[in-house]
Amino acid sequence: MKADKAAVTRLLKTARGQLDGILAMVEDDRYCIDISNQILATQSILSKANREILRAHMYGCVQEAFQQGNAQQKIDEVLALLDKMAR
Repeated sequence: MKADKAAVTRLLKTARGQLDGILAMVEDDRYCIDISNQILATQSILSKANREILRAHMYGCVQEAFQQGNAQQKIDEVLALLDKMAR
């Protein structure tokens, strides 16, 4: 992985902490909207981590593949991932 590991790790640990908090909120029968807001916040953190990983992939792996003349597989991988993200 060519992404900033420290930044991605920090984001994922933050998301994990948020998930633990959400579980506690559910167990404590907290207000539904509050729980939903925390879920949205966690999704945002995970999206940010994913964007960092994908950015690094594009500037690292995909760029290298273009330079080596074998980018088709990398392009196909990115397009398949974009399809998943669009669902």
